[in-house]
Amino acid sequence: MRFGLLGTGPWARLAHGPALAAHPGVELVGVWGRRPEAAAALAGELGTRPYGDAEALIADVDAVAVALPPHLQAPLAVTAARAGKHLLLDKPLATTVADARAVADAVEEAGVRSVVFFTLRFDEGSAGWIERQAAVGGWYTGRADWYSAVFSADDSPFADSPWRREKGGLWDVGPHALSVLLPVLGDVTSVRAAQGPGDTVHLTLRHASGASSTSVLTLTAPPAAAGVAIELRGTQGVVGYPDDIAGEATDALAHAVTALTSGTPHTCDARFGLRVTEILAEAAAQLS
Repeated sequence: MRFGLLGTGPWARLAHGPALAAHPGVELVGVWGRRPEAAAALAGELGTRPYGDAEALIADVDAVAVALPPHLQAPLAVTAARAGKHLLLDKPLATTVADARAVADAVEEAGVRSVVFFTLRFDEGSAGWIERQAAVGGWYTGRADWYSAVFSADDSPFADSPWRREKGGLWDVGPHALSVLLPVLGDVTSVRAAQGPGDTVHLTLRHASGASSTSVLTLTAPPAAAGVAIELRGTQGVVGYPDDIAGEATDALAHAVTALTSGTPHTCDARFGLRVTEILAEAAAQLS
């Protein structure tokens, strides 16, 4: 499948670009970015060509991979879908419900395939663990906490991201938490949100299964306190997420590319991305 890459930032350089360039089922046609010099540099690293116009690249490919801030991802995804191109998108799909719904509707109207890259849902070890817990059932409550040090450590490549500075942990790591909780505990029926220190948000959710869950979401955790904690409690006892099962992001992205090229629909599609956006937007509205 002929792919175009939209974006030249750290995530495009570290994950999307390498995964696409190495995938046996992909021809990476070109790279577009808001800064032509960055597009030229990344295209050179990946052995492809830079494009000066996003729509020109979209016209030349079968699918686009988007590694851009969510407010830019959504309109370009709509443009690509309407042009009949399949979509490999990133989380969050958008930061407004209207933008996310526009993407999901465009995908369905055009009849194209979409995959939204939620890392743990495409990492083999993590995805298998999530599927096993969903199959077990009988969960009473759960928690999925993401204590990230993006803004408090000295070495994060994402620390200069304006959209992360504006939206914080709710929108950046909140999708990761929801991508674990929803398939295991069911859709969210009630949302409560409270502000903690810095960008920290505390979520309390009620799920369609009757279970409840909590999440602590932040990008400003002290580096010594950073980490992910996932735990489920129910009739089977207490089950925690194993620390050693997650692999490299590029490997997970390769599985997402395969999911898109295979033609088999994946549950992490634009409609699921819309649902995650709806939940996060409801939480954000309670914090304003």
